[in-house]
Amino acid sequence: MERTYIRDMTPGNRYRISGFVDAIRQMRWGAFVVLRDITGKVQVTFDKEKFPEIVNVTAHSVMTVEGILNANPSVKLGGKEVAPDTMKVESMAEALPIADDSEIDSRMDYRWIDLRREQNQLMMKVQTTLTAAMREFLLQHNFIEIHTPKLIAAASESGSDVFEVKYFDTKAYLAQSPQFYKQMAMAAGLERIFETGPVFRAEKSYTNKHATEFTGFDLEFSYIDSMYDVMKMEEELLVAALKAVKEKHGDEIVALFGQEYEVIVPETPFPVIKLADLYRELEERYGYSVPEELHGDLTTDAERLCARFSKEKYGHEFLFVTDYSAKERAFYHMRDEHGVPQGYDLIWRGVEITTGAQREHRYEILKKQAEEKGLGRDVAFYLEFFRYGCPPHGGFGLGIDRLTMLFLGLSIKEAEFLFRGPNRLTP
Repeated sequence: MERTYIRDMTPGNRYRISGFVDAIRQMRWGAFVVLRDITGKVQVTFDKEKFPEIVNVTAHSVMTVEGILNANPSVKLGGKEVAPDTMKVESMAEALPIADDSEIDSRMDYRWIDLRREQNQLMMKVQTTLTAAMREFLLQHNFIEIHTPKLIAAASESGSDVFEVKYFDTKAYLAQSPQFYKQMAMAAGLERIFETGPVFRAEKSYTNKHATEFTGFDLEFSYIDSMYDVMKMEEELLVAALKAVKEKHGDEIVALFGQEYEVIVPETPFPVIKLADLYRELEERYGYSVPEELHGDLTTDAERLCARFSKEKYGHEFLFVTDYSAKERAFYHMRDEHGVPQGYDLIWRGVEITTGAQREHRYEILKKQAEEKGLGRDVAFYLEFFRYGCPPHGGFGLGIDRLTMLFLGLSIKEAEFLFRGPNRLTP
């Protein structure tokens, strides 16, 4: 008999099911076992005369049973129970080294056990739905999926915060971003591309939102007129993704994480504000100010205040912030006639989730902007992409783990399958 998922069982039929022992209650005459697979839970009621070995079974052991699923209104777990004919203990579990309320670092040491929690399994399902919905949206909009190399010959983007690795008789670096290769795809005439893949940042950051390795969802597309085309693409992508998550997991998210994490599908267009206007609003409304020399970028505290500000002024969870200082933006961002970078940050729930922009596609201007930041030689290979014709283009990147973190009110350690940080390289 083939295995059946617990969610697909209906009373009156015989099934073969497998899963972890979520809980076990020993009685004098028998035992009640709650068996759990990735789709749900069911009670299995054992008679000790028929299954004397049930007395030795421990929580978190793995078991396979065959039997009839019966309706039983007295069973609290869905009003159903399995009357088993056969039982096989696939793996007997020792006493667990952690509990649900253990310290986060202890739970990370035994992450494969921690991931068995209902909240964490839902988290992985949410992440799957989120990524699949974004991929499907882009495929419907004529995007092509690419896979760029993560071992590169030159430090990407800024030349700092990269991991150096030995590469035969020379050295290589782990890619900070697929940015340069996304733009190479534009020069190759692929027009619309996206990628989901690992991103590496050699930053000694110990915040609840930074990691040294995470999963990025990046896209780039050609023949745009301005950065507003990029912003429109992003807001439509996110609406499609949040809608899919709400439809599939919305009720379960509220049940397991609380009403405050109800998935809200945002209205479009998202509100947009210039950085200087934002700082003015934050000072007038909340008395928040920073020195003039910091006005070219968004501080972490200002980011956090954006959640409150956007809801109060616009009734919206998302906020586009534009008009950053050229000093604070990457050299490949296009600038207008006043030298203002044509890019933006997107803030959601008080955290920056995207930096996007229209890119500079004209070789001479791009070369000059790279040289201004002292990067001319370091990015010589990248500049070659633009010498032989390249359409106007732009794009952005999203951190899948950071989005998951914000969906469910987690730390970045909890939102990744396996977290990597300055002090975490195992398991």
